[in-house]
Amino acid sequence: MVSTTGLAATAAAIGDPARAGMLAALMDGRALTAGELAGVAGIAPQTASAHLARLAEAGLIQQEKQGRHRYHRLASAEVAALLEGLMALAARPRPATGPREHGLRTARTCYDHMAGRLAVALADALVARGHLLLDTEGAALTEGGLAFLNDLGVRSAPSRRRFCRPCLDWSERRLHLGGAVGAALCARCVELGWVRPVAGSRALTITPAGELGFRSAFGVAMA
Repeated sequence: MVSTTGLAATAAAIGDPARAGMLAALMDGRALTAGELAGVAGIAPQTASAHLARLAEAGLIQQEKQGRHRYHRLASAEVAALLEGLMALAARPRPATGPREHGLRTARTCYDHMAGRLAVALADALVARGHLLLDTEGAALTEGGLAFLNDLGVRSAPSRRRFCRPCLDWSERRLHLGGAVGAALCARCVELGWVRPVAGSRALTITPAGELGFRSAFGVAMA
């Protein structure tokens, strides 16, 4: 069982606005430098180093060295799921939103899988067709679901992470598909050109090919 001291330490590490901003910037799965994260948080690079050390100590991020540069990324998909859940809680009640928020609500990355209205609609379609069992307790693909995704070209490489799991969508307040399967589905949709990452954002643009593909394969209309 997690001690209350450990829980409080993790919450305190996330609780600073600058550190929370850094974590949010890493939610698209990229690895960023301290300078880039300092810019996101609006703080000096020297201050960013101390914040990053605090996040690493809490096990929320990990550091990678490449040449002379050091990059920082979220420590795991579990950390991303924790942050997504906190975002869902923080978003209540829903505030008025502008164009940028609208794009994020339509389709975005949640670490390495898709989120937003698109992801929830795809999960609903898989459930309705009997391809996916999904609730707050867990998720599992049926035999038909495995065949369907295989025909679509979705390949999830063996890993130690959970194969298939539910993830609470912070904007829709409903479940979408995470885990290795969710990540593989997102990668395949990018490969097919159905969605396109938006530079400098977690948002995903649904392309004309994607509108046709999602309608044909899943029966989901996002236009």
